[in-house]
Amino acid sequence: MITQLLGQLSPIKTALLIGGESMPLQLQQLRARPRILIGTPGRVNDHLGRGSLMLHDAGTLVLDEMDRMLDMGFEDQIMAILRYLPATRQTLLFSATLPPAILKISQKYLKNPARIEVGETNKAVAKIDQQIIQTSDHGKYAALLEQLRKREGTIIIFVRTKQGTEKLATKLRKDGQSADAIHGDLEQYQRERVLQAFRDKQHRILVATDIAARGLDITHIEHVINYDLPMQPEDYIHRIGRTARAGAEGEAVSFITPHDLIKWREIQKLMNPGAEPPALPPSRKAAETANTAAVNAVDAAAAGADVAAAEVNEALTASRRATVAALPRRQAAPPKAVASPNAAVAADAGATAPKAARARLPAKTGIPTATVAAIPTTPPSPSAPSTDAEKHLAGVIKISRICHCHAFPVTRSLYL
Repeated sequence: MITQLLGQLSPIKTALLIGGESMPLQLQQLRARPRILIGTPGRVNDHLGRGSLMLHDAGTLVLDEMDRMLDMGFEDQIMAILRYLPATRQTLLFSATLPPAILKISQKYLKNPARIEVGETNKAVAKIDQQIIQTSDHGKYAALLEQLRKREGTIIIFVRTKQGTEKLATKLRKDGQSADAIHGDLEQYQRERVLQAFRDKQHRILVATDIAARGLDITHIEHVINYDLPMQPEDYIHRIGRTARAGAEGEAVSFITPHDLIKWREIQKLMNPGAEPPALPPSRKAAETANTAAVNAVDAAAAGADVAAAEVNEALTASRRATVAALPRRQAAPPKAVASPNAAVAADAGATAPKAARARLPAKTGIPTATVAAIPTTPPSPSAPSTDAEKHLAGVIKISRICHCHAFPVTRSLYL
């Protein structure tokens, strides 16, 4: 765009520093000592880190679409670039909206800024005919095909995610529609190729994320379809502003499912401040009532789980006590035999055997030596327990399993 404004024969040199483009070509442009630099925050920081770009003598800084750059997470990179600039400079900040984050930056890095407002940020162009179609998630695609068959001219369809653009464009092509997709994961040359093909009307439909909601000036776009509503209400105005360019007329259609009605009310509050927001239809009211009931049920289940955990712990304690009580008690040691040669040999053998048996026991078992013989050394068979001790022990195992599954707090995660 800068080259178009300056003209091909202008003596003013420029450099384009953006990701996805040839680094050797950018280094060649920088060696020519350009007067105007246009770049994205990431690639500009790359050149600053390499030492191939010096900004100590830059007299003007232009931050275009600042709100969008903040939404995309470029704040830290922009702050890093500002450290390379001289303190005395002119800074121009352009933004479609002025959220608190931008006002904070302007107060910190601008000196006595003059605020200039052009147009209204919450009003759409009067020549745009806005329509809504209430549908369901299951029936949305069929409703889209119906709208595409009814309408003539070029169409831009906005979806929420990058993956969604590719999936929807592929699905439309399978249904005989001429469509292509554009999103932020494409390289710059790929985006330019897609946009140029759309300008040349090689494709009738362009499926896009909000990357195309601003700065896209194609005069022949006749229809804008919001297949997914935007996350931010302000982006709705930017989206539908892609039609009705240069005094022409256009149409904007928004698909609204029961889950989108809250977003739609926020959009209406932005565009019609002070007006009564549209009422929720009975289906949505029923859904919200069911949602509240489900949340209450989860809360009740969580409270019940806490009570059940306490009861299980009490049962475990009682079962352990009963199990210990059922085990044989320690018996008193037998009296020593009268000393004799034969008895001495027997005593020596008897003293040796218990020591060997004790050596085979695992360290620190916590089980008295006299009770070892009462505990089976092999795993119990799957048959029903016979003795009282085995019954108590089986009860402990069963209760422990129940406790392991249900005694933890319930996490509220409800997706509608």
